[in-house]
Amino acid sequence: MRGYDKYAHEPFAVTVDLAVLTVRAGALHVLLVERGQEPYAGRWALPGGFLLPDESAETAARRELAEETGLDALPGLRLEQLRTYSEPGRDPRMRVVSVAFTALLADPPEPRGGGDAAQARWLPCTAAGTLAFDHDRILADARERVRALLENTGAATAFCPPEFTLGELRQVYETVWDTPLDAANFRRKALAVPGFVAPVPGAARLTQGRGKPAALYRAGPATALHPPLLRPPREGRTP
Repeated sequence: MRGYDKYAHEPFAVTVDLAVLTVRAGALHVLLVERGQEPYAGRWALPGGFLLPDESAETAARRELAEETGLDALPGLRLEQLRTYSEPGRDPRMRVVSVAFTALLADPPEPRGGGDAAQARWLPCTAAGTLAFDHDRILADARERVRALLENTGAATAFCPPEFTLGELRQVYETVWDTPLDAANFRRKALAVPGFVAPVPGAARLTQGRGKPAALYRAGPATALHPPLLRPPREGRTP
């Protein structure tokens, strides 16, 4: 464009970061990589990296996920843009603006480190320690986003296998919300939401408890839950 000087403003870099979450052994886990180079060499961080000139942010996120963790063939992987992080000084190398994404996975494979990641691993969110850069903040924001998604959308089914019991679905809510739920009350509310879950005709699964086998369900067609499944009020949080 005539009269425009592209050198009039100080250049900065754009990166992507991914907070990929799953439920394992009754705990919320996050996909982390060990940084293989400075800054923060040897520290755990979220997968991510620099945006290339010919890439969109989502394309870069999928590429970095594949390069750093080896997870490049995940059926149904859906990235949701979390927010943009642009605080000056968040990266000691230069001014860096990051576009962060979050994703939910059920029973994902084990990752393997690649690119500039020394290793990759699923770790409980509560055991991740202090992450590199401002990734603690990104992870905290991702966890809160997922908690809200479980209230208003069918996102909880993304943590479940294709066919699941209502008990397994309830365990996802209990794990993500970090609070116990009454089984009968949860069942009543979940089945009252149109399109949230759909029964699998004639299918059932044996459970560890006594009684008849539990019926199996699939994710329903609803993208939004009406009425929503609200988190129980906790001390210090407005219901």
